[in-house]
This record gives sequence, structure tokens and C-alpha cells, in this order.
Amino acid sequence: MANFIIASAGAQVSAAEVARLVGKTCPLSEYAGQRVLAIIPDATRSAPVGMVFKAFYDQVAGAVRQLDIMVALGTHQPMSEQAICKRIEITQEERETTYRAVRFFNHEWDNPDALREIGMILKAQLNELTGGRFAMDIPVEINRKLYEYDRIVILGPVFPHEVVGFSGGNKYLFPGVSGPKLLNFFHWLAAVILNPKIIGHKWTVVRKVIDYAGGLVDLPKQCFCMVVQDGGLGGIFEGTPETAWDEAADLSRDLHVTYKEKPFRTVLSCAPPMYNELWVGGKCMYKLEPVLADDGELIIYAPHIKEVSVTHGQKIYSVGYHCRDYFLNQWERFKEEPWGVLAHSTHVYGQGTFIDGIEKPRARVTLATGLSSEQCRRLNLGYRDPKTVDVAAFANREDEGVLLVPKAGEELFQLKNPPAWARPDWTWSQAISSFFGIWWRLPVLVGRKPGDSGFGLITWGSLSIKSKMMITGMWWRRWTRAVRRGWCWRRMRMRLPWW
Repeated sequence: MANFIIASAGAQVSAAEVARLVGKTCPLSEYAGQRVLAIIPDATRSAPVGMVFKAFYDQVAGAVRQLDIMVALGTHQPMSEQAICKRIEITQEERETTYRAVRFFNHEWDNPDALREIGMILKAQLNELTGGRFAMDIPVEINRKLYEYDRIVILGPVFPHEVVGFSGGNKYLFPGVSGPKLLNFFHWLAAVILNPKIIGHKWTVVRKVIDYAGGLVDLPKQCFCMVVQDGGLGGIFEGTPETAWDEAADLSRDLHVTYKEKPFRTVLSCAPPMYNELWVGGKCMYKLEPVLADDGELIIYAPHIKEVSVTHGQKIYSVGYHCRDYFLNQWERFKEEPWGVLAHSTHVYGQGTFIDGIEKPRARVTLATGLSSEQCRRLNLGYRDPKTVDVAAFANREDEGVLLVPKAGEELFQLKNPPAWARPDWTWSQAISSFFGIWWRLPVLVGRKPGDSGFGLITWGSLSIKSKMMITGMWWRRWTRAVRRGWCWRRMRMRLPWW
């Protein structure tokens, strides 16, 4: 069970509150003489990482033998020292004085010498984890530097995510500081399932794979999961990568998902400057695909994006952007390509069909970026000159079926009553697990509200028989009342754990 602080309505978690949480959960006796590696996100995630890192540093720096930082790049571009300083919100003067002993490392996903194999997900296990979708042996590799430390501390935000459902937790290890083999696999796994069936749902097949791999990292791990709200901190959760993420994902779902009554025929999705290439700017499509109408158009407006991907651009131009079935129906042709690139391709393009050699998208994706019309043609995406886009002309037209999102990429948009292609697949075994899961998590669900802190939370086992009967009765009354009122089955699936 995680320790946590959730901001009161209209407020944000303060630096002083973060410091108290860190002081409570990082006793000096556990850190004395240890070598500690803090894993943080790169600049493509917005969060007050500096606030949390500084609180952590102030708490343990005097006790540890060494405290360093590694940027969980996945396959993103390395960050300069200046960029890392900006990420953790310190000045160059502070870097040269207060934090001079802290070493900065970028993850090297494509350097075999920087990786260490820590285990294997065997064919039978993978078959079980993926619900029978894949059966193959996959080596699990991670940055070998982790094993130069006594403890790993993850500091990062949680958002709805197209590959895993919600980011955070063990995702900062896989793909954050992992090798390409497992990384490529589970990105393609998510693409096969389809983005709308993954994004914004907690207990996905991909999360199972990532958590299984996380269990192979046999080092003490601590995690501070942040949930961003209005540019500040809406909540922070401390625990293991699994428990902290579990609680943070619930709050992220409340804060980062916007529900709409009907789909939109035109969506203008504006990419913020932190998305400096299409590889990450594609999030402007992922988070809005669920509300894009059939035969509609989504425009990624990003005049500052002039590169598809520094790392993967050549492969992407070779493959192009296509729907999932385009690749599955020609698997012999594409199976040797990097599966992570194929996954990115399908996520940006969206759903579609490929029948008798003809590809038809469900909806169109148009780039109004720094990429030329010829580049867009090669990529198999639409083109619009960004100079001709009047952003203000898209505002306040939702009744006309036009949606403007001024800062896209982190907030997820979903329909209140989504079509079948946007609902996660589930089985009766998952339903039964969910029913018992809600019982086991009752203290968290009952006790948590805005303004709460997670100190001293009770557990189900510590309650008296009378209290257990009262809580059970309350939930039974809510359940039966919800059924009588025809409570939306989709919302029930979204709320229950292990779904």
C-alpha cells in the first residue's frame, strides 16, 4: 500500500508537503552508506521532477555514499548536462556547488556493452502473460549501471499511455532503461491490441509483461509517482513501483481523462514545444483517436517539428505510416523490421483495414508541421501548410463537430459511451479477479479523498468485525443500486482493478 498526498480541491501539493512525505518514507537508517541511483524522465514528460528530487537529495545526501541520476530515455535522444539541470530545476551555479557530486547518466539502449541480461521471459510464460497472443522466448536486458548501486529510486509522473495504459512505475525500467528486445516486443504487442483498447486502462496485458520484467530486477526499488494538475502537483505516491503506480494511476484517470458525448469530425491537436520530433509528437494523435469520428480528420499542428525522428527516421521513411492490418497481412515482408517502429507507425496512423491490397484508414491524420508535402507523402500521411492554419478558427466549435486542443499529448479524450473498438477486451476470469480485487482494496477506496495524506492507512485485516460488516453492507447497497439504475458497464470496467 502506497503512502500518498493528494491536493485539496483547487490547490496543489506544496514543496513542504513533498519534503514531509520524503522524510517519512526515506529514513536515514535505510540509506546510510548506500549508493543510490535516481531514475528520472526526460523532457518529454511534464512534472515537477525538480521539486521531488531536491526534497529527496536534502533528505539523504548527507547519509549516502553516492547519489547519481540516470535519465530514462527509452529510445529518445540523450540529454545534455544543461538540459538535465533544467529537468531537475537547478541552476548551473547549483550544479557546480550543491550538486557537484551527483553524476548524470543518459541511458544507452542501443549500446550492447551498456546492457546486462538479467533473465528471460520464456515462451510458456509469455503466452500466459499475453493471453495467448504471443509465444516466444524474450531476453530481459537492462542498463548494467543499475547493478553498481545498492538502491534504485524512481521519480516520475503518471499519465494515460498508448502502450501500457498508464505510464509510470516499472515503465521507468522497461523501456526507460532497458534494452531493445523486450522494448520492441511490448510496443508491438500494444499495437496488435490497438491503442484505444489500451490507453487509459490500468490492468493491460502490456502492464503485466512490464511488471513481470520489473520483478527480475533484483535490487531494492522505491518509487515516487507524481500526478500533474494544472502545471503543479495534484498528488504524489510513494511505495514500490507496483503499489505507488497503482494508486497514482487512479488519480491520473480522474485528472487526465476528459469525456465527450460524441465524436468529432475535425480535431486540431496542437503539440507543445517539448515534442520536438514526430516520434514523440505522435502523442497528439494517440490521446485523441478515441474521440475522432469515422472518416474524420485529425490535424497535428506543430510548426516547430521538422524531424520525424533522429534515431528512427530512416526506418520510418522506409516503412511509412500504416494501420495494424497492413503489417499483419504482409508479415513476412515486415517481420524483420524493428517492432517498435512498426508500433509507432500504427499508433500515429490509427485504425484501418487492408483488404485485397488496398489500405483504408478509419480516419485521416494530417501533419501541419515543419515537414514538407513531399515528406508527408513519403510517410503516407496528409499534409497541410501550417501557415494556413488559423488556430483560433477551430475554437468554440464543438457543437459543429470541431475540437481544438491547445496543448495536446498528455490529456486523454474518450467518449462517455465508446464504440466496441475503443473498449478493452476482457474475460470472465478477469471479471472475477476484479470482483475480489475491489474487496481487497476497500480501505484505499474508502479512505482516500482530496486533501488526504497516506500516513497511517488502515488495512482490511485490522478492521473490527463490525467495521467490516458496515463497509461490506455499504458496498453491497451501492452495487445493487447501481445495477438497478443501469450503471454503465463501461464505467464499471474502467474503475475496477485488474481489468
